[in-house]
Amino acid sequence: MSRKYLIAGNWKMNKTPADGADLAKEIAHFVGKDEAAEVVVCPTAVALDRVAHVIEGTAVKLGAQNLYPKASGAYTGEISAEMLRAVFAKYVILGHSERREYFGETDAFVNEKVRFSLECSLNPILCIGETLEQREAGETLEVVKTQLLGGLEGVEEANMPKVVIAYEPVWAIGTGKTATPEMAQEVHAAIRSLLAEKYGVGTAERVRILYGGSMKPANATELLAQKDIDGGLIGGASLEGKSFCDLIAAARSAD
Repeated sequence: MSRKYLIAGNWKMNKTPADGADLAKEIAHFVGKDEAAEVVVCPTAVALDRVAHVIEGTAVKLGAQNLYPKASGAYTGEISAEMLRAVFAKYVILGHSERREYFGETDAFVNEKVRFSLECSLNPILCIGETLEQREAGETLEVVKTQLLGGLEGVEEANMPKVVIAYEPVWAIGTGKTATPEMAQEVHAAIRSLLAEKYGVGTAERVRILYGGSMKPANATELLAQKDIDGGLIGGASLEGKSFCDLIAAARSAD
């Protein structure tokens, strides 16, 4: 089954609204209305509205970096699904390793967010991945299984085509280290196998699994050539227009 490549830029805590608008303009100009590969930009919350206006009318979609799983209320500093939908966000990154490490997010809390985002018509990008210590201990597949199944608890099969999985080996995020294409493919294949066990082969084949560990123009073509790698969740390389556009070009030309 053919899956459209997805290149998503996670800007993390970078770019002012003005800087984000400038970067978005460069990306929007490159992408135009070309939908050969799906492109998503995920700016900070304060830049969402500015970026939304810049990409309007192009094939670039807007994503957020987080949400809180309540409709509204006394949750100081948080952002709701309604707020994201008001700026026409389509995607939201959930369970990123930095949220798990620095803010103590558990699989159960990530799962609550995933289910809530689907209820609110936002497509979750569910992040999973192991630390260096876990990889060296041979626990990669066990960790990935626990986070994947925990994050998808109670998610119905009918909703799975809206879910994107991002495999991000924590040891390769922002370090310049990258899993070899073969290492990444092994884990991506295991993830798809777990999805097949839970939801059936047909549904598993429809779910896109992104690689999220220091994908950059120099290694993108080789990574995207792997059978079960359907794109990238891009950190550092998404903060510079040329490198991000080069990744989009790699996805457009991948087979």
